Amino acid sequence: MTFGDVTTEQGLKEFNSYLEDKSYIYGFIPTQADVDTFKSLKKIPAGSYPHALRWYNHISSFSDAEKKTFAVGSCPFKSAPATIQAPASTKKAAGDDDDDVDLFASDEEEDAEAIRIREERLKAYADKKSKKPELIAKSSIVLDVKPWDDETDMKKMEESVRSIGMDGLIWGASKLVPVGYGINKLQIMCVVEDAKVSVDLLQEEIEKFEDFVQSVDIAAFNKI
Repeated sequence: MTFGDVTTEQGLKEFNSYLEDKSYIYGFIPTQADVDTFKSLKKIPAGSYPHALRWYNHISSFSDAEKKTFAVGSCPFKSAPATIQAPASTKKAAGDDDDDVDLFASDEEEDAEAIRIREERLKAYADKKSKKPELIAKSSIVLDVKPWDDETDMKKMEESVRSIGMDGLIWGASKLVPVGYGINKLQIMCVVEDAKVSVDLLQEEIEKFEDFVQSVDIAAFNKI
């Protein structure tokens, strides 16, 4: 589609329709065709020409120096689009065997490139997420270890309890808590990884020290 002389109302109307689905006169970047047409306009397009006005405001945002760097192209008043040449900085150097870069790729090529970039970003995100360490579920437990009587060696009983080693088990602070009649119970804290340590099994292991331990109860249990 072409348009008429933008200095006339009819030409401006055609120009507005022409820009309905376009950002620039040619391709996907501004060219000298945009500069020539911009200079041809006698006044800013009225609000009744929204596409022409949007284009005008966009082109006017470039400085004169920037406009001089636009690719070559002539104003297409009722004529076939002129061949647009890339600026000198983008031309292929003499003897360079690389393929020319198509600055004006088709919509299909642009869509393919957008899909490729999106897929690369999604893959990078998935790779990053897969390398992120998984959250390990843990629990903080306070155990009440009760002795047989007041003659039980509490120091040895604690040493026996702490001698239990399991992957995912860490023993913490402990204290003796009076229960009456001169008898103390051992209250000891530990942190366990839920996937590795069974609390029931831990209680059973402690109760195996029959010379010292009468029973084991859970005083507190918190997920961390």
